[in-house]
Amino acid sequence: MTETLSTLQPLHDASVRGFASDNYAGVHPEVLAALAAANGGHQGAYGDDVYTRHLQQVMETHFGQGISVFPVFNGTGANVLSLQSILPRWGAVVCPQTAHINVDENAAPERVGGIKLLPVPTPDGKLTPELIDREAWGWGDPHRAQPLAVSITQTTELGTLYSVAEIRAIADHCHARGMHLHMDGARLANAAAALGVPLRAFTRDAGVDILSFGGTKNGLIFGECVVVLNEQASTGLDYLRKMNMQLASKMRFVSAQLIALLEGDLWLRSAFHANAMAARLTEAVRGIDGVQLTQETRANAVFAILPPGAADRIRKHFRFYDWDQQTREVRWMCSFDTTEDDVDAFAAAIRRELGT
Repeated sequence: MTETLSTLQPLHDASVRGFASDNYAGVHPEVLAALAAANGGHQGAYGDDVYTRHLQQVMETHFGQGISVFPVFNGTGANVLSLQSILPRWGAVVCPQTAHINVDENAAPERVGGIKLLPVPTPDGKLTPELIDREAWGWGDPHRAQPLAVSITQTTELGTLYSVAEIRAIADHCHARGMHLHMDGARLANAAAALGVPLRAFTRDAGVDILSFGGTKNGLIFGECVVVLNEQASTGLDYLRKMNMQLASKMRFVSAQLIALLEGDLWLRSAFHANAMAARLTEAVRGIDGVQLTQETRANAVFAILPPGAADRIRKHFRFYDWDQQTREVRWMCSFDTTEDDVDAFAAAIRRELGT
């Protein structure tokens, strides 16, 4: 007898918890409910549906009139599309050396997007006008890829956070040099929760030209979107999205998730919770002998250096990633479904394995 969906058993142990990535978390129940509600009947394909049109209106409540929204499948696609749309074929992007586009996207910006990256070492994952100028030079030199854009991540790959004033200074610096500013906002909601300001305050109002808006790390099944904040900076996204295999045929199911996240306060509730769990974890491990915190915890990431061999012993109980194997730095991520009990059990495991 064929089993129905309602009788299928999960293939995984749902009691297993970890701190490897906010991508490991499941889907927020409110997002699942929104998908079910969007599932009835027929709707137009490739974005010709009521949900994608409504998403434009929802995004306007956060970023204002005069923007364009392009739902896509994933963050790498959003980043590549964003950068392609603001650069000519000969353009280059200044970014932190630790940027996701430089380290974790398997050269997709360069090989798929045809974009030269100009990475700059930073102590905390953040660019400054002075750091940008290390690579922002050579305009008019036919032997050098032209630095015509800057990409920053909010929050950064090191869990650090740009202030509104810092982003404004970077944007002004870029625009004065004829460059555009892209923001990788995979964890944008966590940044807003940490800063205590609306999304628009540190994006459009601060001078960001184009934004990769993240949803997967904040409770969606899949789905991000490109938000064009400065229509004069970007061109061709209608065509680039299809060329780059990021045009969903059943786009209503991407848009419905983003609507569920952003029409109310789910995006902020989830981000506040993840940030609070990271803060709880930071305080729980701060006094453990052998744990050296390496970055200030501003959002939902905790970075620490552990004694030799400790990480592998702790990973027998909770999964997490090495950040820098040479220095023994690790990264612990919290998500919308991390509980206080999860944090306390993890801290207890660390304390036990370190013998304190």
